Amino acid sequence: MSLMYEKTSVWSKISESELKEIMVLGESYKEFLDKGKTERRAVEFIEKRAVEQGFIKLETALANGKLNAGDKVYYTYKNKAAVMMIVGTEPMEKGLHIVGSHIDCPRLDLKQRPLYEEGGMALLKTHYYGGVKKYQWTTIPLALHGVIFTKEGKKVDVCIGEDEADPVLYINDLLIHLSADQMQKKLSEGITGEQLNIVVGNSDFGSEEGEKDPIKKKIMQILFDRYGIEEDDFAVAELEAVPADKARCVGLDRSMIAAYGHDDRSCAYASLEAICEVENPKKTAVALFVDKEEIGSNGNTGMTSMFFENMLAEVLLLEEGPVDLAVRRTLGNSQILSADVSATFDPTFPEVSEKLNANILGCGVSVSKYTGSRGKYSCNDANAEFLAEVRAIFEEENVIWQTGEMGKVDQGGGGTIAEILAAYGAEVVDCGVPVISMHAPMELVSKADVYMAKKAYRAFLKTSRAGAKF
Repeated sequence: MSLMYEKTSVWSKISESELKEIMVLGESYKEFLDKGKTERRAVEFIEKRAVEQGFIKLETALANGKLNAGDKVYYTYKNKAAVMMIVGTEPMEKGLHIVGSHIDCPRLDLKQRPLYEEGGMALLKTHYYGGVKKYQWTTIPLALHGVIFTKEGKKVDVCIGEDEADPVLYINDLLIHLSADQMQKKLSEGITGEQLNIVVGNSDFGSEEGEKDPIKKKIMQILFDRYGIEEDDFAVAELEAVPADKARCVGLDRSMIAAYGHDDRSCAYASLEAICEVENPKKTAVALFVDKEEIGSNGNTGMTSMFFENMLAEVLLLEEGPVDLAVRRTLGNSQILSADVSATFDPTFPEVSEKLNANILGCGVSVSKYTGSRGKYSCNDANAEFLAEVRAIFEEENVIWQTGEMGKVDQGGGGTIAEILAAYGAEVVDCGVPVISMHAPMELVSKADVYMAKKAYRAFLKTSRAGAKF
């Protein structure tokens, strides 16, 4: 028995075989990051992985008229949210084991009328999505992803800047030589939202003398030749600018990964891999991937929508009894890990952390009893009984984990989907990967923490424990 507690470095506790597993997982995770840079791309990746692992479409399962224990089904919603489910041996009304993550990330969305010409350049106007430090998005290579619909109703998939042969896009910043006024401003004001304009062209080669907006016209000609789109098609498009850089190993020991989208695709990928390793659970196991968390979880693909409830209703409709009550019982009896990332102690900025209760990079998956801000506003505060159950599950499976908060109490804070899921009466706690430089175009995680997140989610989804008695 140990009366004292200290955080444990994962690297100091693992075996040689686990080290190899961590490095292999790190490489496959990098592939997910590079292929899943938007919520639509992430859903495509998740669906492909689900099919490879023997999951079948929910619609196909429902058409068969019955779901049996051990059945694996998946469901995608509007190409921006997804659910993977393995039916347990217990009735669903006794509750599900859910690991819920989000697959949207801070980015720059194009406005509905984005393209204009000025100063010898063609540019695209943007509207930033989620919490960003705007100055971080200048002078880095950007890629453009999304969909556009033509007048004929044709859906056009757009991806520019990811292939090595592609050009990239760019947002300019003011040169240091003329920045006397800019340098006196607060960081939040140095670059404004309306200055996040993406450079897409400079050449007016072949244009007629005196022609209006020849560079803009040339860009539209390129887009028409490549995609068959016209300028007013932007009005019915979803186009997102994201960092073009690939995920890269960091450190001479290759122990970390720098990439766009660790928040929250580190947890999404860990839960994807975790449910793929679960067989015949007692409780029905669910990996839930949602959209819009970075802007409050609103919209019909966010956690505040009813798409997940509606899916459960379709499943429970196969059983006898009132469906609405069955859905309520199922969710109310569920236990949920809100799989979202957490802040980490940064030795360069120690003043914002209360070190005793800060996550440490490489010390395992983080369990946060509460998130929110200041006086625990806008948070779910997990019950001690459920925390004790989670601890027991992790200890049984040798999961290395730590507790942590989102910085000092009065410094700021942040929220997750936990409070939304808790509204059903479910037991919920935040459990995710510690991240450094969260919401930056390139964030940093430890491979060891991603591995322990997968191990934690797998343990939770496959557990046969009866659960805490409240």
